[in-house]
Amino acid sequence: MAFDIEMIKKVYAEMPAKVDAARNVLGRPLTLSEKILFAHLHADQKLTNFERGKSYVDFAPDRVAMQDATAQMALLQFMQAGRPKVAVPSTVHCDHLIMAKHEGKEDLAFATTESKEVFDFLASVSNKYGLGFWKPGAGIIHQVVLENYAFPGGLMIGTDSHTVNAGGLGMIAIGVGGADACDVMAGLPWELKWPKLIGIKLTGKLSGWTAPKDVILKVAGILTVKGGTGAIVEYFGEGANAISGTGKGTICNMGAEIGATTSTFGYDKSMSRYLASTGRADVAEAADAVIDYLNADPEVYADPEKYFDQVIEINLSELEPHLNGPFTPDLATPISKMKAAAAANGWPTKIEVGLIGSCTNSSYEDISRAVSLAKQVAAKGLTVKSEYTITPGSELVRYTIERDGFLETFAQIGATVFANACGPCIGMWDRVGAEKKEKNTIVH
Repeated sequence: MAFDIEMIKKVYAEMPAKVDAARNVLGRPLTLSEKILFAHLHADQKLTNFERGKSYVDFAPDRVAMQDATAQMALLQFMQAGRPKVAVPSTVHCDHLIMAKHEGKEDLAFATTESKEVFDFLASVSNKYGLGFWKPGAGIIHQVVLENYAFPGGLMIGTDSHTVNAGGLGMIAIGVGGADACDVMAGLPWELKWPKLIGIKLTGKLSGWTAPKDVILKVAGILTVKGGTGAIVEYFGEGANAISGTGKGTICNMGAEIGATTSTFGYDKSMSRYLASTGRADVAEAADAVIDYLNADPEVYADPEKYFDQVIEINLSELEPHLNGPFTPDLATPISKMKAAAAANGWPTKIEVGLIGSCTNSSYEDISRAVSLAKQVAAKGLTVKSEYTITPGSELVRYTIERDGFLETFAQIGATVFANACGPCIGMWDRVGAEKKEKNTIVH
């Protein structure tokens, strides 16, 4: 059974009436983002036709998630609120304070000693006030949330910019500061400027080595790092339905890099399968009963330009693998043109490190794609020339890739598996060789 299933069922029980009321007030069909937002208006917030990009609106989020670096001040503030327990389901995840240097077990042992006071404080406060506590090594906050807490149609906030990852399961999930998290845990309304809406229609189907991440890399190249500011990005179309649950999470995750308030997808069979495979068939069953409210109205998909502030269309059948960067995540280059671009710009072409992981690409699906190449390398008796590192997104992912022999294959080619944590992606990386200060390239 899923965590907080009664809360989820309550959201679904109340959603139809709230969405229908909003549709009557606006007198038009609604996008998915609008349905979720209207379904989560705070009890004291009057329902009206809010103006996109201008109206400030009070909401009642379903849950809160915090990582260990930002949870400290948020919980210290909450302790002053005088509440015996948190008002909404809330969790703390220890993933940021784990330095990557040697390998998973050794690095984890060092971190639990180095940051013992912090971890003990977070565990103690979580226990006292009814928060879920995920200890060091349990995994990266966003992968753990996707596997355990995210649900279609929900509204959550988290003290990390990549909280938006939960959009892969059809949530509106928004990164906030600790003060906002404290307010929601204390039972206060949460204020947000009513967002603009960007619709991205995906047609065709991914093929070959093109992956879900290439979708958001392409989008970043179109919208730039500021193009999504103040907007929710909503993906739809036949191409969206063909992308897996974790693939959708990857796409939503990097919405943070285009400045978007958040990103999301409509509920579909891939989400249902993911929920069932992660022990939440009860959530999928409940979502199936209100599926029309977990997608935009049909009129929106038929004529998206009428309902979104901006519409972008991407044919997945024509999309090729991309590399974004260097220096900025919106410099999108198709891999077929990277050699020429590197030469023209004088970019260093010596690749020092390759990283498979971070909250964007640390699912079983991501690592299974990487190991398929590693098996070919091992079969030829070769090893990697550059440093090759893997950070599993959660203990569930790590256990599963160990069970399926992936870790053994990675070891054969000389790869290093770090702890289930953020590590190199956020700069928590005591990298051997960095002291040389050489120009080089790291592919992440």
